[in-house]
Amino acid sequence: MGDTLTVLGLESSCDDTAAAVVRHTTGEMPEILASTVYGQTELHAAFGGVVPEIAARAHAEKLDVSVKQAMAAAGLGFDAIDAIAVTAGPGLIGGVLSGVMCAKGLSAALGKPLIGVNHLAGHALTPRLTDQTAYPYLMLLVSGGHCQFLLAHGPEEFTRLGGTIDDAPGEAFDKTARLLGLPQPGGPSVEQAAKSGDPKRWRLPRPLLDRPGCDMSFSGLKTAILRARDEVVAAKGGLTEQDRSDLAAGFQAAVTDVLAEKTRRALQLYLAENPATPTIAVAGGVAANQAIRSQLQEVCAEFGVAFTAPPLALCTDNAAMIAYAGMERFRAGHSDDMTLAARPRWPLDKKAPALLGSGKKGAKA
Repeated sequence: MGDTLTVLGLESSCDDTAAAVVRHTTGEMPEILASTVYGQTELHAAFGGVVPEIAARAHAEKLDVSVKQAMAAAGLGFDAIDAIAVTAGPGLIGGVLSGVMCAKGLSAALGKPLIGVNHLAGHALTPRLTDQTAYPYLMLLVSGGHCQFLLAHGPEEFTRLGGTIDDAPGEAFDKTARLLGLPQPGGPSVEQAAKSGDPKRWRLPRPLLDRPGCDMSFSGLKTAILRARDEVVAAKGGLTEQDRSDLAAGFQAAVTDVLAEKTRRALQLYLAENPATPTIAVAGGVAANQAIRSQLQEVCAEFGVAFTAPPLALCTDNAAMIAYAGMERFRAGHSDDMTLAARPRWPLDKKAPALLGSGKKGAKA
């Protein structure tokens, strides 16, 4: 294995079909040579959420196109690729299987090593891709299907400090958007509506803040929004735009408060490890929410801890993070063969007890 590696990555765990080419020379910053993403928002718009069968079919149709475009954008032939990395879980099994089978075909045809990557590890290692953040760092993975605090000790060594026991924040944003009649995806819609809303109009709960630890819950908050909406509809016969904005602002503020307080607790546990360069990293689609990101930055300032978050394009699902995570596995001497299986569940911390529940976009752990 040389000092420079070039890896082709594939991602298809939910509703984004992606391929990317990443190159890294030891001692230098990684370089994303190409990254393509095909979203499926229009395919699922009429259903109010991701339909697994539709998603799997779209992945099967777009994976080879994504690979072709990524290779062309990188200006490389397949002979320049050192390995094929692919999301092997967790996620919607049909989509994951589509990606794994495509990667196996490429590996067999090209004679290139195959590397199965945990989708959560892809997000968790994104700070290494963008900033070469030194281990150990505290990772808040907050997305449509996942929400966990992780201590990242190495490319395959993670300690989970806490996570959501029901809905992930991104899923709660989507459900709240549906309750308020806002378009999908719900995260950007709720954030936009909240900008002109009054977050204090309703007294919404901050679940699990009265209990110790870093676990979170967002299902009850979603139910509180439902009840508040129904009260307004019963009183007025419908929702005004201001009602929607106020409900959206209240929901976003509640999620932000929960994440901020749980981050404080996670930071206390992390700092007890005496890291040389204490850093908290945030990744996942919800990390794109500016209100949440701003509050987390303030928490980090309280503790004197560095804050890092990927560019918005790398917050959501992408293949560049998979290529890089696969690269770190490959450098550590790991690869897979044709027995690599698609996995709907795949915890990063194998010693931690399983989190309760599973989101529509994948298992929590």
